[in-house]
Amino acid sequence: MAAPVVLDFDRSVGALPGATVLDLADRQEAIRFGCSLRALRALATELDARLPRDHGTVFLGSGDYHHLSWPLIERRATRGPFDVVVFDNHPDNMRFPFGVHCGSWVRKVALLPHVGHVHVLGIGSADVSRTHAWENYLAPLHRRKLSYWTIGVDTRWAARIGLAHAFRAFDTRAALLDRFVEEQCGAKHAVYLSIDKDVLDPAIARTNWDQGRLLDTDLFAAIDALRGRLVGSDVTGDVSAYRYATWWKRKLSALDEQPEIDPAQLAAWQAQQHALNLRLLERIEAAR
Repeated sequence: MAAPVVLDFDRSVGALPGATVLDLADRQEAIRFGCSLRALRALATELDARLPRDHGTVFLGSGDYHHLSWPLIERRATRGPFDVVVFDNHPDNMRFPFGVHCGSWVRKVALLPHVGHVHVLGIGSADVSRTHAWENYLAPLHRRKLSYWTIGVDTRWAARIGLAHAFRAFDTRAALLDRFVEEQCGAKHAVYLSIDKDVLDPAIARTNWDQGRLLDTDLFAAIDALRGRLVGSDVTGDVSAYRYATWWKRKLSALDEQPEIDPAQLAAWQAQQHALNLRLLERIEAAR
Protein backbone atom coordinates (compact mmCIF):
# COMPACT_ATOMS: atom_id res chain seq x y z
CA MET A 1 0.00 0.00 0.00
CA ALA A 2 1.37 3.41 -0.97
CA ALA A 3 1.96 5.55 2.10
CA PRO A 4 -0.72 8.20 2.68
CA VAL A 5 0.15 11.86 3.20
CA VAL A 6 -1.32 14.30 5.71
CA LEU A 7 -1.04 18.03 4.99
CA ASP A 8 -1.38 19.00 8.62
CA PHE A 9 -2.68 22.55 8.76
CA ASP A 10 -5.35 22.20 11.42
CA ARG A 11 -4.58 19.05 13.46
CA SER A 12 -7.91 17.54 12.41
CA VAL A 13 -6.61 14.33 10.77
CA GLY A 14 -5.80 11.56 13.21
CA ALA A 15 -2.93 9.10 12.96
CA LEU A 16 -2.95 7.08 9.74
CA PRO A 17 -0.82 3.96 9.27
CA GLY A 18 2.56 4.73 7.67
CA ALA A 19 1.56 8.30 6.83
CA THR A 20 4.00 11.03 5.81
CA VAL A 21 2.89 14.06 7.85
CA LEU A 22 3.86 17.56 6.73
CA ASP A 23 3.45 20.10 9.52
CA LEU A 24 1.93 23.17 7.87
CA ALA A 25 0.31 24.79 10.89
CA ASP A 26 2.25 28.01 10.30
CA ARG A 27 0.42 28.42 6.97
CA GLN A 28 -3.08 27.88 8.31
CA GLU A 29 -4.18 31.53 8.22
CA ALA A 30 -2.57 32.18 4.84
CA ILE A 31 -4.06 29.17 3.06
CA ARG A 32 -7.27 28.28 4.86
CA PHE A 33 -10.56 29.07 3.05
CA GLY A 34 -8.78 31.01 0.28
CA CYS A 35 -5.47 32.54 -0.73
CA SER A 36 -3.66 34.47 -3.42
CA LEU A 37 -2.31 32.59 -6.41
CA ARG A 38 1.20 33.56 -5.26
CA ALA A 39 0.66 31.95 -1.85
CA LEU A 40 -0.69 28.79 -3.43
CA ARG A 41 2.21 28.58 -5.88
CA ALA A 42 4.70 28.98 -3.03
CA LEU A 43 3.00 26.12 -1.17
CA ALA A 44 2.93 23.99 -4.33
CA THR A 45 6.67 24.49 -4.76
CA GLU A 46 7.21 23.38 -1.17
CA LEU A 47 5.04 20.31 -1.69
CA ASP A 48 7.02 19.39 -4.80
CA ALA A 49 10.18 19.48 -2.72
CA ARG A 50 8.85 17.61 0.31
CA LEU A 51 6.44 15.02 -1.06
CA PRO A 52 7.71 11.66 -2.26
CA ARG A 53 7.24 11.14 -5.99
CA ASP A 54 4.97 8.16 -5.39
CA HIS A 55 2.58 8.38 -2.47
CA GLY A 56 -0.91 7.34 -1.54
CA THR A 57 -4.00 9.34 -0.69
CA VAL A 58 -3.44 12.90 0.54
CA PHE A 59 -5.54 14.01 3.52
CA LEU A 60 -6.04 17.78 3.57
CA GLY A 61 -7.92 18.28 6.83
CA SER A 62 -10.88 20.65 6.84
CA GLY A 63 -12.86 21.23 3.66
CA ASP A 64 -11.50 24.77 3.90
CA TYR A 65 -8.41 23.36 2.15
CA HIS A 66 -10.09 21.72 -0.83
CA HIS A 67 -8.41 24.17 -3.22
CA LEU A 68 -5.17 22.27 -2.58
CA SER A 69 -6.53 19.55 -4.83
CA TRP A 70 -5.55 21.82 -7.73
CA PRO A 71 -1.75 21.63 -7.21
CA LEU A 72 -2.02 17.95 -6.28
CA ILE A 73 -3.77 17.24 -9.58
CA GLU A 74 -1.20 19.35 -11.44
CA ARG A 75 1.55 17.16 -9.97
CA ARG A 76 -0.02 14.17 -11.77
CA ALA A 77 0.42 15.74 -15.22
CA THR A 78 2.93 13.10 -16.27
CA ARG A 79 0.27 10.45 -15.67
CA GLY A 80 -2.31 12.15 -17.88
CA PRO A 81 -4.58 12.29 -19.60
CA PHE A 82 -7.11 11.48 -16.92
CA ASP A 83 -10.54 12.52 -15.67
CA VAL A 84 -11.17 14.02 -12.25
CA VAL A 85 -14.02 12.69 -10.12
CA VAL A 86 -14.99 14.93 -7.22
CA PHE A 87 -17.51 14.04 -4.52
CA ASP A 88 -18.75 17.28 -2.96
CA ASN A 89 -21.98 18.84 -1.76
CA HIS A 90 -20.94 22.01 -3.64
CA PRO A 91 -19.78 22.62 -7.22
CA ASP A 92 -16.52 24.29 -6.10
CA ASN A 93 -16.76 26.24 -9.36
CA MET A 94 -17.90 29.55 -7.90
CA ARG A 95 -16.63 33.02 -8.76
CA PHE A 96 -13.80 34.27 -6.56
CA PRO A 97 -11.83 37.34 -7.71
CA PHE A 98 -9.05 37.26 -5.08
CA GLY A 99 -7.04 34.21 -6.15
CA VAL A 100 -8.49 30.78 -5.37
CA HIS A 101 -10.55 29.39 -2.54
CA CYS A 102 -12.11 26.14 -1.45
CA GLY A 103 -15.20 26.84 -3.55
CA SER A 104 -13.54 27.97 -6.79
CA TRP A 105 -10.72 25.53 -7.56
CA VAL A 106 -12.61 23.22 -9.97
CA ARG A 107 -12.46 25.88 -12.70
CA LYS A 108 -8.65 25.88 -12.43
CA VAL A 109 -8.51 22.09 -12.74
CA ALA A 110 -10.84 22.11 -15.75
CA LEU A 111 -8.31 24.35 -17.52
CA LEU A 112 -5.48 21.82 -17.18
CA PRO A 113 -4.66 20.29 -20.59
CA HIS A 114 -4.05 16.82 -19.18
CA VAL A 115 -7.48 16.72 -17.52
CA GLY A 116 -10.09 15.34 -19.89
CA HIS A 117 -13.23 16.00 -17.86
CA VAL A 118 -14.23 16.92 -14.30
CA HIS A 119 -17.29 15.31 -12.72
CA VAL A 120 -18.60 16.81 -9.47
CA LEU A 121 -21.00 14.34 -7.89
CA GLY A 122 -23.46 14.61 -5.03
CA ILE A 123 -24.21 18.34 -5.22
CA GLY A 124 -27.22 19.11 -3.06
CA SER A 125 -26.52 22.73 -2.23
CA ALA A 126 -28.34 25.73 -3.67
CA ASP A 127 -25.07 26.84 -5.31
CA VAL A 128 -26.30 25.32 -8.58
CA SER A 129 -29.87 26.59 -8.37
CA ARG A 130 -31.23 29.37 -10.58
CA THR A 131 -30.76 31.93 -7.80
CA HIS A 132 -27.01 31.31 -7.68
CA ALA A 133 -26.47 30.53 -11.37
CA TRP A 134 -24.58 33.78 -11.97
CA GLU A 135 -22.01 32.82 -9.31
CA ASN A 136 -20.90 29.74 -11.24
CA TYR A 137 -18.12 29.88 -13.83
CA LEU A 138 -20.08 28.82 -16.90
CA ALA A 139 -17.18 28.52 -19.39
CA PRO A 140 -16.02 25.00 -18.33
CA LEU A 141 -19.64 23.83 -18.46
CA HIS A 142 -20.09 25.25 -21.96
CA ARG A 143 -16.77 23.73 -23.10
CA ARG A 144 -17.93 20.27 -21.94
CA LYS A 145 -15.02 20.02 -19.53
CA LEU A 146 -17.22 19.94 -16.42
CA SER A 147 -20.40 18.14 -15.37
CA TYR A 148 -22.53 18.62 -12.26
CA TRP A 149 -24.26 15.57 -10.79
CA THR A 150 -26.98 16.93 -8.51
CA ILE A 151 -29.47 15.49 -6.04
CA GLY A 152 -32.80 17.17 -5.43
CA VAL A 153 -31.86 20.57 -6.89
CA ASP A 154 -33.95 22.37 -9.51
CA THR A 155 -31.47 22.96 -12.34
CA ARG A 156 -33.94 23.51 -15.19
CA TRP A 157 -32.43 26.96 -15.75
CA ALA A 158 -29.37 25.29 -17.29
CA ALA A 159 -31.32 23.95 -20.28
CA ARG A 160 -32.56 27.44 -21.07
CA ILE A 161 -29.00 28.66 -21.65
CA GLY A 162 -27.74 25.63 -23.54
CA LEU A 163 -26.17 23.75 -20.61
CA ALA A 164 -28.47 20.74 -20.34
CA HIS A 165 -25.55 18.48 -21.29
CA ALA A 166 -23.55 19.62 -18.24
CA PHE A 167 -26.18 18.84 -15.59
CA ARG A 168 -27.03 15.33 -14.46
CA ALA A 169 -30.05 15.75 -12.17
CA PHE A 170 -31.27 12.98 -9.85
CA ASP A 171 -34.01 12.79 -7.25
CA THR A 172 -32.21 10.36 -4.97
CA ARG A 173 -28.68 9.44 -3.96
CA ALA A 174 -29.30 5.84 -5.02
CA ALA A 175 -30.24 6.90 -8.56
CA LEU A 176 -27.09 9.00 -8.87
CA LEU A 177 -24.79 6.23 -7.63
CA ASP A 178 -26.44 3.60 -9.82
CA ARG A 179 -25.89 5.75 -12.91
CA PHE A 180 -22.28 6.54 -12.00
CA VAL A 181 -21.38 2.91 -11.35
CA GLU A 182 -23.12 1.83 -14.55
CA GLU A 183 -21.16 4.35 -16.62
CA GLN A 184 -17.87 3.34 -15.02
CA CYS A 185 -18.42 -0.34 -15.74
CA GLY A 186 -15.95 -1.27 -18.45
CA ALA A 187 -14.39 2.21 -18.62
CA LYS A 188 -10.66 2.33 -19.32
CA HIS A 189 -9.63 5.96 -18.75
CA ALA A 190 -7.55 6.93 -15.71
CA VAL A 191 -9.11 8.91 -12.86
CA TYR A 192 -8.00 11.23 -10.07
CA LEU A 193 -10.43 11.00 -7.14
CA SER A 194 -11.15 13.86 -4.72
CA ILE A 195 -13.57 13.39 -1.82
CA ASP A 196 -14.99 16.17 0.32
CA LYS A 197 -16.88 14.52 3.13
CA ASP A 198 -19.42 17.35 3.20
CA VAL A 199 -21.11 15.28 0.46
CA LEU A 200 -22.15 12.89 3.23
CA ASP A 201 -25.21 12.87 5.42
CA PRO A 202 -24.29 14.41 8.82
CA ALA A 203 -25.17 11.12 10.52
CA ILE A 204 -22.13 9.58 8.80
CA ALA A 205 -19.64 12.35 9.56
CA ARG A 206 -19.98 15.97 10.68
CA THR A 207 -18.07 18.64 8.77
CA ASN A 208 -17.81 22.42 9.03
CA TRP A 209 -19.95 23.08 5.93
CA ASP A 210 -23.56 22.36 4.98
CA GLN A 211 -23.85 18.73 4.00
CA GLY A 212 -25.31 16.41 1.41
CA ARG A 213 -27.14 13.08 1.38
CA LEU A 214 -24.65 10.36 0.47
CA LEU A 215 -23.70 7.47 2.74
CA ASP A 216 -20.25 6.04 3.30
CA THR A 217 -21.37 2.91 1.45
CA ASP A 218 -22.10 5.09 -1.59
CA LEU A 219 -18.51 6.34 -1.59
CA PHE A 220 -17.22 2.79 -1.22
CA ALA A 221 -19.29 1.63 -4.21
CA ALA A 222 -17.99 4.54 -6.30
CA ILE A 223 -14.39 3.80 -5.33
CA ASP A 224 -14.84 0.14 -6.25
CA ALA A 225 -16.16 1.23 -9.67
CA LEU A 226 -12.83 3.03 -10.29
CA ARG A 227 -10.71 0.00 -9.42
CA GLY A 228 -7.44 -0.22 -11.32
CA ARG A 229 -7.71 3.27 -12.82
CA LEU A 230 -6.76 5.62 -9.96
CA VAL A 231 -3.72 7.82 -10.60
CA GLY A 232 -4.16 9.88 -7.42
CA SER A 233 -6.59 10.75 -4.66
CA ASP A 234 -7.24 13.18 -1.86
CA VAL A 235 -9.72 13.41 1.01
CA THR A 236 -10.92 16.52 2.78
CA GLY A 237 -13.87 17.52 4.95
CA ASP A 238 -12.44 16.77 8.38
CA VAL A 239 -13.79 19.02 11.10
CA SER A 240 -11.87 21.68 13.00
CA ALA A 241 -12.64 24.98 14.71
CA TYR A 242 -10.83 28.13 13.64
CA ARG A 243 -11.35 31.89 13.81
CA TYR A 244 -9.85 33.77 10.88
CA ALA A 245 -7.51 36.61 11.71
CA THR A 246 -8.03 38.13 8.26
CA TRP A 247 -11.13 40.34 8.11
CA TRP A 248 -12.14 39.39 4.57
CA LYS A 249 -12.02 35.70 5.41
CA ARG A 250 -14.29 36.30 8.39
CA LYS A 251 -16.65 38.29 6.16
CA LEU A 252 -16.77 35.75 3.31
CA SER A 253 -17.13 32.85 5.73
CA ALA A 254 -20.15 34.60 7.24
CA LEU A 255 -21.62 35.32 3.79
CA ASP A 256 -21.20 31.64 2.92
CA GLU A 257 -23.05 30.80 6.14
CA GLN A 258 -20.23 28.59 7.33
CA PRO A 259 -21.58 27.03 10.55
CA GLU A 260 -19.94 27.46 13.92
CA ILE A 261 -18.37 24.35 15.45
CA ASP A 262 -19.70 23.28 18.83
CA PRO A 263 -16.57 22.85 21.03
CA ALA A 264 -18.39 20.33 23.19
CA GLN A 265 -18.96 18.08 20.17
CA LEU A 266 -15.63 18.53 18.39
CA ALA A 267 -13.73 15.58 19.90
CA ALA A 268 -16.57 13.15 19.17
CA TRP A 269 -16.96 14.44 15.61
CA GLN A 270 -13.22 14.12 14.98
CA ALA A 271 -13.23 10.54 16.30
CA GLN A 272 -16.11 9.72 13.94
CA GLN A 273 -14.17 11.32 11.09
CA HIS A 274 -11.01 9.42 11.91
CA ALA A 275 -12.78 6.06 11.81
CA LEU A 276 -14.21 7.01 8.40
CA ASN A 277 -10.77 8.11 7.12
CA LEU A 278 -9.35 4.69 7.95
CA ARG A 279 -12.14 2.98 6.03
CA LEU A 280 -11.77 5.31 3.06
CA LEU A 281 -8.01 4.82 3.00
CA GLU A 282 -8.34 1.05 3.00
CA ARG A 283 -10.93 1.12 0.20
CA ILE A 284 -9.00 3.58 -1.99
CA GLU A 285 -5.71 1.71 -1.71
CA ALA A 286 -7.45 -1.57 -2.49
CA ALA A 287 -8.80 0.03 -5.68
CA ARG A 288 -5.43 1.18 -7.03
